[in-house]
Amino acid sequence: MKICTKCVLPETFPGIKFDEQDICQFCLHHKPEQNHEKLKQRYEQKFFDLLAKVKSKGPYDILLAYSGGKDSTYTLKLIKAELHLRALAITFNNGFISDNALINIKRVTEALNVDHLMVSPGLALLSNAFRQSAEKDIYPLKYLERASSVCNTCMNLVKSFMLKTAVEMDVPLIGYGWSPGQAPVQSSVMRWNPSMIEQMQHTVRNILAGIMGDDLRPFVMQDRHFKLLSEGDVQFYNVHPLAFFDYDENMILDTIKKFGWQEPKDTDANSTNCLLNSFGIAQHEEKLGFHPYAHEIAGLVRNGYMTRAEGLAKLSVPLDENILQHVKKKLQST
Repeated sequence: MKICTKCVLPETFPGIKFDEQDICQFCLHHKPEQNHEKLKQRYEQKFFDLLAKVKSKGPYDILLAYSGGKDSTYTLKLIKAELHLRALAITFNNGFISDNALINIKRVTEALNVDHLMVSPGLALLSNAFRQSAEKDIYPLKYLERASSVCNTCMNLVKSFMLKTAVEMDVPLIGYGWSPGQAPVQSSVMRWNPSMIEQMQHTVRNILAGIMGDDLRPFVMQDRHFKLLSEGDVQFYNVHPLAFFDYDENMILDTIKKFGWQEPKDTDANSTNCLLNSFGIAQHEEKLGFHPYAHEIAGLVRNGYMTRAEGLAKLSVPLDENILQHVKKKLQST
């Protein structure tokens, strides 16, 4: 299989084109490092300006989607220990969080003395949603460039639930521990205006109502939330600080281990918290012919966070058959 000689994207990636040196168009159009650094500095300043405006205005400054993985753990540490924000960490327990990750969540939230909320929807409900996401073509190809079908479903539920909770609690910031490869710097400080919220909720309903029906209601905004939104004076923002703060995987691991975090031995090479991830990767590669993490890792390689050799090595680690069989059995039994 032909693979870009600059990043890690294969010839099976949607819409990819190569020049005579087998360099993909995404690498050819990539901005130089100097421009990227200036962009990071601009959004870092935008973030700090926003903190000065919203800090200490409500019960919490920020709700953080806390999966227990390395990136969200490091983000939680930045938010609480360095930025001194009043944070509520929210863990959306999708039923497939590894045992080691659950231990990490408990250790880190206690070590950082941060308020923590664990939300655990019914396993049968979520298993059905994940199972149907894998079996049916419910997502446009554009969505699948960045993540598998099951991960898209999980993240849609998480993001919708986080936004709904922020509106209910009047908390202005919704934080995520996305790596610089998962989302561009330009989205790292994003204000939700009412029309964007309505569009986002409409999209989630359109995609997931067909496989979840009324079971989707707890995860999406209802009329009363839109009323709160129209009557309140709080503005809501998505933030993912790792897009502009220093990002180095080894540094992150060394830092979070000081708070009791230990690298899980029961997950795949591209996750430090979720067993379902392996199933999503296998299903994605079988259907579409490329690894769902290829886009993220290609971004990390282009921006110098990882070498191409490291990226290729990460994508080539075989999936653990025991994890795959465990997840498949659990999905079918609920």
